[in-house]
Amino acid sequence: MSHHELYNDDGTTDHETCPRCGDSYLGEYGDRQHCGRCSYTEWE
Repeated sequence: MSHHELYNDDGTTDHETCPRCGDSYLGEYGDRQHCGRCSYTEWE
């Protein structure tokens, strides 16, 4: 994902940050959100 797809025009983002890492974003995969850095997963 490129930088311009992650951030809005005003510099904010709609993605949730990982509660375990704190500095990476959770990727959205249909029925779950997953952190690629620490493997934290939130199921919907």
